[in-house]
Amino acid sequence: MSDIAATPPASTGHDMNLLKVLGPIHVWGLGVGIVLVGEFMGWNYGVGKGGAFGALIACFISGLLYTCVAMIDSEITSTVAAAGGQYAQAKHTIGPLMAFNVGLFMVLTYTMLNASDIQVAGQLVQIGAQQLGHDIPWQPFTVLCLAVLTWLNYRGVFATLTVNFIITAAAFTTIIILFIGVQPWNPTAVLLHKDLLTNLPYGWLGVIAALHFGIWYYLGIEGTCQAAEEVRSPGRALPLGTMSGMITLLIAAAITWYVSCGLLPWEYIGWDNELAPLYDTARVTGSNFLTVLLFIGTLLSAIASANGCINDSARAWFSMGRDRYLPTWFGAVHPKYRTPFRSILFLTPIAVIFALYIPLAEIITFSILSGLLNYTFMPLNMWSFRRKWPLGTIRRGFEHPFHPVPAFTLMFLCITTFFAVYLGYGRQLLAMMAFYIIASVWFAFYRYRYVRRGAQFTMAWPKPAGY
Repeated sequence: MSDIAATPPASTGHDMNLLKVLGPIHVWGLGVGIVLVGEFMGWNYGVGKGGAFGALIACFISGLLYTCVAMIDSEITSTVAAAGGQYAQAKHTIGPLMAFNVGLFMVLTYTMLNASDIQVAGQLVQIGAQQLGHDIPWQPFTVLCLAVLTWLNYRGVFATLTVNFIITAAAFTTIIILFIGVQPWNPTAVLLHKDLLTNLPYGWLGVIAALHFGIWYYLGIEGTCQAAEEVRSPGRALPLGTMSGMITLLIAAAITWYVSCGLLPWEYIGWDNELAPLYDTARVTGSNFLTVLLFIGTLLSAIASANGCINDSARAWFSMGRDRYLPTWFGAVHPKYRTPFRSILFLTPIAVIFALYIPLAEIITFSILSGLLNYTFMPLNMWSFRRKWPLGTIRRGFEHPFHPVPAFTLMFLCITTFFAVYLGYGRQLLAMMAFYIIASVWFAFYRYRYVRRGAQFTMAWPKPAGY
């Protein structure tokens, strides 16, 4: 009888932990891998909102927003080194209801981003086949891509993020090669900025509207926090991987805008049916080498992003199950591969459904809205963290400078971007807010009774200041 009672935890995986096998390059590969696809597609919808210069301004304003995100995350996550990222932060610094919502924000951000990635991957394969004279549907390739990446994530995090590092580095290299190929040292030889660029076609209101898609250049860099429980040295790997990833993305975003807007009219770049602007930019050069290279780079970036999104969404969902915010069935670790396998398998069909049936711009908007809600929480989290545990009271892996300036800046930029989203997708914004309100009511009046409050606090910290 005692043997039977002892058996279930081992078989379900609830008594097992995730492996600490990752280093800074894996953190970089996870963060940049998720985001780099934004340089190959999606950012261009901002050009349609505010013109070429409007999109550039939005790009750098969004870069400032994400620099604040990276600074705040680097400090708190290197101190709260647990799977779940911002969710784990919220349950330690603010409370259960905030933590529940932040967990949902992250899961939907990465699941919707995953859906957009695999949709793009499937459609790229269709485009490539059409240019070879074959007319094939894109849907089977979308499903196949997600199935292979799900299997890879199921088998282990080290192999998953090692692959992500390799293909992300390869995709980033294609952007650099394209930049060299258009001869930036001789601006009139290939690039035509003087002929193609115009003033702000819709004024400064268009610039604000462009912020909606300006954040697509960087959306997901905060996903590095999801690896906190699996890195060997959180205090070193997380800040180094996150901040170097942010620098990489700023460089890639600047190159992307410069090359695309120097070869394509802004009206074409911002067209709703424009899928892959960097690939089309390479085609305009007339170089078969650059065309093939950017086709491969775009495909690799979509695959790398989808791969990282599966990793991050599953760990957020797994963490909520482990803490009983969701059914504990999701909090299991595979006995052999040490991965949150049930969460991985549960979220995959959701991504498939959105990828197959929802237009790309709408999926991107779902992801952006959930991400924005998460970023709005971060200033509150930072203020609470520094107030409850001032510098010197606990050991931090990293201390970000200039507090509270980044927190105030992030809050202001988030509010501005919400207004930008409302200008173009007001109904989706209101629908998403209604969804999160209903989910919060469900958690407060039903699910909270199952939560074990004492078991959530895994950090050996002193009592907060004032308690």
